[in-house]
Amino acid sequence: MAIHGSNNAPETTRQQLIELGTDHIALVGDVADAEVCARLVEQTVNHFGTIDILVNNAGIIRRAPAVEHSEEDWKAVIDVDLLSVFRLMKLAGRPMLERGSGKIINIASLLTFQGGILVPSYAAAKGGVGQLTKAFANEWAARGVNVNAIAPGYMATDNTEALQKNPERARQIMERIPAARWGNPEDLAGAAVFLASGASDYVHGHILVVDGGWLNR
Repeated sequence: MAIHGSNNAPETTRQQLIELGTDHIALVGDVADAEVCARLVEQTVNHFGTIDILVNNAGIIRRAPAVEHSEEDWKAVIDVDLLSVFRLMKLAGRPMLERGSGKIINIASLLTFQGGILVPSYAAAKGGVGQLTKAFANEWAARGVNVNAIAPGYMATDNTEALQKNPERARQIMERIPAARWGNPEDLAGAAVFLASGASDYVHGHILVVDGGWLNR
C-alpha cells in the first residue's frame, strides 16, 4: 500500500480505488501538525499491516517580496513543505527498515535547484527536500529502502494559479519551456511509478526532474 501526503482529500484517487475494488483507507489531516503525521502512519499500519510506499506530496506556497515575507508565512510553508517530509520519512521509514524494503518518493521542485521569484520560504523548503532526500538515502540505501524525489516543472495547478494569470510571467515561463506547454499532474505519473517499482531498486538519492526541458535552457 501507499500513504500519500496531501493537503486535500484525494477525491479522484479514492474514486478510482473504489472502482478497482482495491482495499484502501482515506485519512485527512494537516501534516503541519506532528500528531497528525504520527496518526496517519499509525492508522495506515494498523489497517494494512505495513507501509510499502510513501509519497510526500503535501505543499503550500506564499508569495511576497523577500523584504515583506512574514515569519508567519515562512513558518507555515516550512512546516508543511519541509518539516512534514522529515517527520513522515522517519515515521513511515521505521516499518520499512524493519522489513528491509520500501520506497519513499518526495516531491521536490525546480526551486530545489533555483531560487525563484517572490517565494523565499518555498525555495528554502524545496531546497531542503532535496538535501533530506540525499541524507536519508545515504543512511537507508544499504538497508533496502529507496529514498528519491521528483522535481516537477511548472505545473498547471492551484499553486501556480497566480503565475498562470500573470500575462508577463506566464509568457516568460512559456518561452523557456522547450516542450512549449505547462505540465499536467498526469505528466508525473510515469516518474512516480518508476520510483515506486522494482525498476528503481538501484536508484538512491536521485532527484528526477520532470520539467518539459526547463533546466536545459
